[in-house]
Amino acid sequence: MNGRQGGIRSTGRRWAGLLLACVLLSACAGRPEGVLIPSNLSAPGASTVDVMVATTRAPSPNPGVLFSGERGDRPKLTEISVSIPPDSRRQVGHVQWPKRLPPNPEREFATVSVTPMDGDSEARRWLAEHLPKSRRVMVFVHGFNNRYEDAVYRFAQIVHDSEADAAPILFTWPSRASIFDYAYDKESTNYSRDALEDLLRSIARERNVGEITVMAHSMGSWLTVEALRQMAIRDGHVAPKITNVILASPDLDVDVFGKQWSEMGEHRPRFTLFVSRDDRALSLSRRISGNVDRLGQIDPTAEPYRTEFEKAGITVIDLTALKGGDRLNHGKFAESPEVVRLIGTRLVQGQTITDSQVGLGDRIGAIALGTAQTVGGVASAAVSAPIAVFDPATRKNYDERLNRVGRALENTVTTATGQ
Repeated sequence: MNGRQGGIRSTGRRWAGLLLACVLLSACAGRPEGVLIPSNLSAPGASTVDVMVATTRAPSPNPGVLFSGERGDRPKLTEISVSIPPDSRRQVGHVQWPKRLPPNPEREFATVSVTPMDGDSEARRWLAEHLPKSRRVMVFVHGFNNRYEDAVYRFAQIVHDSEADAAPILFTWPSRASIFDYAYDKESTNYSRDALEDLLRSIARERNVGEITVMAHSMGSWLTVEALRQMAIRDGHVAPKITNVILASPDLDVDVFGKQWSEMGEHRPRFTLFVSRDDRALSLSRRISGNVDRLGQIDPTAEPYRTEFEKAGITVIDLTALKGGDRLNHGKFAESPEVVRLIGTRLVQGQTITDSQVGLGDRIGAIALGTAQTVGGVASAAVSAPIAVFDPATRKNYDERLNRVGRALENTVTTATGQ
């Protein structure tokens, strides 16, 4: 009987967690339907972001929705322009959703135009018109529980706020946008692997394209890494132009990621992970996925991750101490002005994040400021910086500097206490 009661309590806790997540994610329920209907409105100082959208979703009969959460029979391409309010009227890192339609472009995101694209020739035309002098392309893959419009507006926000010098391409897969359809969404990523692989290969084949950065969020990380793994198996390697892969809050089993990583072969892109140990969405995912660590929630200072990431050459950016804009702490990468600009000004450009103002320098600074603390407080100070970077290329140098600071603090404390 006790075992049965324990099982009932355990089941109750699981459902309570699901219901809590449902409540936390229900904020979008009050949004008007049909935000993708072009408004033809403009505002002084507003910016426009043009995105090419590839999707494996089924078309929706609603012209303001465009594509549903069901699976389409073949990939479709659409060019969408989104108006973003003047920076003086909005908070960087956030999507200002319309409260009603038509939207107010002075304070809210608005759809400017929607143009269906027919075939590769139009895709090449769009790419030729939007490829910057840097010749870079950024492909974004959204995560679990996203509608088509969610993905479009979020990516437009990331492109604008990051100031990324790259042609923006969104890949959106069939998500029913329901917390209770986790399994359906996961299978939809599997359904979309070939399409993402084909898209990346097609972009890489374009002569004028120089480098490709792929950025994925949450469950989209599984889809992205699977597509790259398939490409490596089919072609013998990942396309060389795919130079950077950014996984933000990756909802990915760490054991599975290890296998995917090894099967990509020796010539892999540079990987950067954004992790946060207080990510509540990944805590829920962990519980319903066999209680195996999720890649986006690991502690990069703990073993075996510390050593394994060093061997693999993977950079980990720990956002645990950074205050998130949502109660699930699952979207810090896009909601923090500092982080989203870091993506555009450094990661998309292929720069290694090491001894920068948001990297090891801040962590050393945080320790140095703690001279009045005990040596035991040094460790906590080291991880209390809002953004902590763990880069294999400089870890040894950082450890040496950390040890020197620690010894200096120990001498200071010993002198002050007379011990």
